[in-house]
Amino acid sequence: MAFLRSVRVTLEMIRWEHSIFALPFALTGAMLAARGWPSWSKIVWIVICMVAARSAAMAFNRWADADLDAANPRTRARAIPAGLLSRRFAAGFTLVMSAVFFLAAAELNRLALLLSPLVLAILFLYSFTKRFTRWSHLFLGLALGLAPSGAWIAIRGSLDPRILVLTAAVLFWVSGFDVLYACQDEAHDRSCGLLSVPATLGTRTAFLIARTMHLAMLALLVWLVALFHLGPVALAGVVAVALLLLWEHLLVSPRDLSRLNAAFFTMNGVISVIFFLFVATDLLLRRP
Repeated sequence: MAFLRSVRVTLEMIRWEHSIFALPFALTGAMLAARGWPSWSKIVWIVICMVAARSAAMAFNRWADADLDAANPRTRARAIPAGLLSRRFAAGFTLVMSAVFFLAAAELNRLALLLSPLVLAILFLYSFTKRFTRWSHLFLGLALGLAPSGAWIAIRGSLDPRILVLTAAVLFWVSGFDVLYACQDEAHDRSCGLLSVPATLGTRTAFLIARTMHLAMLALLVWLVALFHLGPVALAGVVAVALLLLWEHLLVSPRDLSRLNAAFFTMNGVISVIFFLFVATDLLLRRP
């Protein structure tokens, strides 16, 4: 059936399984808010929010960037420029996933629902940032960094400034690896007038900026541990993240980007899961 085929192609296009990048940080935010494991109903609606929001944002990105993807040898095989999926279907999928996100936010609490249009606006804005700023990576970081703050709001119905430290940590984490990922397109982006850190400052400088961003992430995670009075298990999680980031940076260099996909997709998924497991264990061990 053509419709089911289009759905399958869309799910492959947006790589929905990569929702794991930010989901563990959202669950970390939820557990910090609950000082333990939240109710299963809250967890289910938070997961639905996360998957729906990311799916809407990714489909919108592919819709908005279809012409740019067609002009880039690295991305011209993506579903829309390759003719495997219509822009109209991608737009419809975006609308459906947005509606699911609003529904899930409404099931959480009033503040989550009120803020949900702003969240989607930030997610969609990212798709256009490379057209007007070299710091588009920070917008992507913010898009994913909203996850732990959103999960806190989902549990508490209000925002505690302390959770913004985790949002900032995720922002720098994502921005750093997006800077590295953009190094693949340095020459192409420069020739097409698209903006990124590598295209405007060069690959070597981009690597230095990415490393600085990841050091900032680690400093923020240490601060998070102190702010929430977490214990040695959570601190060990920060050490584990530091070691994984070090390994990620050892996989690639300005002269060799051949293992960039391993650093980008595999290691980052591991980093988010590992940090969540350490913080969750710390919180559960410390519950009275």
